[in-house]
Amino acid sequence: MSHPAQIKIPATYMRGGTSKGVFFRLEDLPSSCQVPGAARDKLFMRVIGSPDPYAKHTDGMGGATSSTSKCVILSRSTQTDHDVDYLYGQVAIDSAFVDWSGNCGNLSTAAGAFAIHAGLVDPARIPEDGICSVRIWQANIGKTIIAHVPISAGQVQETGDFELDGVTFPAAEIQLEFLDPADEGEGEGGGAMFPTGNLVDDLVVPGVGTLEVTLINAGIPTVFVNAAAIGYSGTELQEAINGDARALAMFEAIRAQGAVKMGLISDVSQAASRQHTPKVAFVAPPVDHVSSSGKVVKAGDIDLLVRALSMGKLHHAMMGTAAVAIGTAAAIPGTLVNLAAGGGERQSVVFGHPSGTLRVGAEAVRLDGQWQVKKAIMSRSARILMEGWVRVPGDCFE
Repeated sequence: MSHPAQIKIPATYMRGGTSKGVFFRLEDLPSSCQVPGAARDKLFMRVIGSPDPYAKHTDGMGGATSSTSKCVILSRSTQTDHDVDYLYGQVAIDSAFVDWSGNCGNLSTAAGAFAIHAGLVDPARIPEDGICSVRIWQANIGKTIIAHVPISAGQVQETGDFELDGVTFPAAEIQLEFLDPADEGEGEGGGAMFPTGNLVDDLVVPGVGTLEVTLINAGIPTVFVNAAAIGYSGTELQEAINGDARALAMFEAIRAQGAVKMGLISDVSQAASRQHTPKVAFVAPPVDHVSSSGKVVKAGDIDLLVRALSMGKLHHAMMGTAAVAIGTAAAIPGTLVNLAAGGGERQSVVFGHPSGTLRVGAEAVRLDGQWQVKKAIMSRSARILMEGWVRVPGDCFE
């Protein structure tokens, strides 16, 4: 019996921040996959190696974690005053599902660099040496990101001495600006940043109890809860949670109820089909602790502790979009994040995560009774790991 041959598609495998993904130019995809739909989803799942009941991604490019099961499409922008349109797909590991509901902040770094590598930025805008500011339209959420990419001899400078906790080797620093990072509110209160209109809400979670939470749409929809309220210290590493089925079920219950409260879904039964958003994170005041690399983090060197879950597992570091949510919430007096950091007004925060620490800045103002953040800023790095073609069976996306 004959079987369709494999086809090859131009692709680039990149690290961005603490994530990795397979990057494509829109024009290089098979014609049926150049538009949203089942064909595109099937292609990306096959590229990554999902769904995989073994949760290993042995037969694909994925890394069997939420940080490494990602695909990205870039194209010349259809938006005024932007260089590229950036579309991100979070591929589920053990189920046949691609979530397009949010952004990946870490891969936003790589999106800026890839745009230059792939010839999607006007050559006249690229200096011989210096910084190229790539204006990115994040098509999943309809927001602008500016990636300030270092250039050397007309090419992206990838090597350098910038160190990022959660990434093994240093690289060149890329500063990201997330402009107007708050999403449009759809919740019961209709607030643009706080969907219920409140800085703190009571969230009833069956089987868990009533929890104080901060629900925020900034960077990515996020449910923040106090670590102590759910029995944690905020210093936990992955093994303390990811091997605990009861803990993971609790976090999913919190996430599902938070999604309903935020107006993202109408019923908790819909949460399974919206795995990427919202995120759940727990916060605590700073204490001395040890990161996953064995590095000692002193309480005096950070403002607070944050742990976050992504795709049902505790993240090994921190998602870039969640870092935007953290920085934004920290800048607004009265949120759980702000209170964990000691309260008061602040324009930046350094938080401890499982792999170390991260600084993120945000400036918040209150206009007509509503909180607004014009931009959030943080630094990451990115580099190409491999480029060429990815091969998939020719009938995998039919």
